[in-house]
Amino acid sequence: MTDAAVINTRLRIEGFVFLALFALSVPAANWIIGNLGTTCIKDGPCLVPVAPGLMAPSSVMIIGLAFVLRDMIQRRLGASWALVAIGIGGALSGLVAPKALVVASVTAFLLSELADFAVYTPLQKKGLVLAVFASSIVGLVVDSLIFLQLAFGSLDHLLGQVVGKAWMVVLALPFVRWLRERDRRLGIA
Repeated sequence: MTDAAVINTRLRIEGFVFLALFALSVPAANWIIGNLGTTCIKDGPCLVPVAPGLMAPSSVMIIGLAFVLRDMIQRRLGASWALVAIGIGGALSGLVAPKALVVASVTAFLLSELADFAVYTPLQKKGLVLAVFASSIVGLVVDSLIFLQLAFGSLDHLLGQVVGKAWMVVLALPFVRWLRERDRRLGIA
């Protein structure tokens, strides 16, 4: 096998690892929001602190990471695989959460991931870190607005949602930058 073939195989494997993590993140978030947190609201979400005095539904960190993973899937496997991943993640949600939560989650998830896709795709050629950051911020705001309104009929935790998801995006950016630098060393555009 040539060096190029080895690199290509490694990149595809990385892409499928990102896809698996992404697909699992959606049902995991739906389970966590109703089962884990420092405070659980009756007929509402379990909450966690995301900043001093600021609470958010407990799944925010995982969903923030999902936006980054989706971008990495597109980088490694292409746009069509990113769209497949969105569908798989949405479908798996139905296995672990109440129907009303699943409808809210899947609707918010699909729309926000498509918004992420729409921003990431044109920006990725200008810079990977910028594309991941900008697309994730757009996606997480869309996700937060739609999910909170559909799931709980309230935007009470909107700021917490945005801050919690943004924390994960920011924490993932050094990995994205490292990945981009490694790709450059390997001669990958």
